[in-house]
Amino acid sequence: MGFTIAIDGPAASGKGTISKAVARHYDFGHLDTGLLYRAVGRRMLDGQEPVAAAKALLAEDLAADGLRIPEVAQAASKVAVIPEVRAALVDFQRAYARRAGGAVLDGRDIGTVICPDAEAKLFITASAEVRARRRYDELCANGVQTDYQTVLADTRERDHRDSSRADAPLLAAGDAVVLDTSDMDIGAAVSAAIAAVDAAYARTHG
Repeated sequence: MGFTIAIDGPAASGKGTISKAVARHYDFGHLDTGLLYRAVGRRMLDGQEPVAAAKALLAEDLAADGLRIPEVAQAASKVAVIPEVRAALVDFQRAYARRAGGAVLDGRDIGTVICPDAEAKLFITASAEVRARRRYDELCANGVQTDYQTVLADTRERDHRDSSRADAPLLAAGDAVVLDTSDMDIGAAVSAAIAAVDAAYARTHG
């Protein structure tokens, strides 16, 4: 059995960056589970039926171009509310979580649904305004034409959809360590996450 670190949180909270850094620190595998839904969303935008797209998803789909653009992000949030899509992707995620050598999975329901028995659980968050500013800056850096108010509205819409869906809503697991990164730089956030994982490891390994 490997050691599983579940990292959840809303869009642009910093969970992806933190997850990659934590995986590097421990030399664990890393899975951005949001890419699974983005890949399905991309296929849906290309005309495929979402459930069939989820069942046919291949590992190489996670490396496809264009998975980070706003249209795909919104499509991902829409397909993620479909129970049959979520069910089709659960086994993939759970198998990865128990890979030899340890794994870090980041998403929105890892600690609550996918890996409720994960040895370490973190919930990364930040205010909607801070997350929208981060996302806006990222999009501008990638040459995407948009404005801050549009990104903020999209962020709030996605938060509402993700937290109010009936199947696996976005919320912190009861035993998760909550990190608010609104006023943290990335170095401080990563250090806090590693400290939380170290503490979890000490608890589980005596």
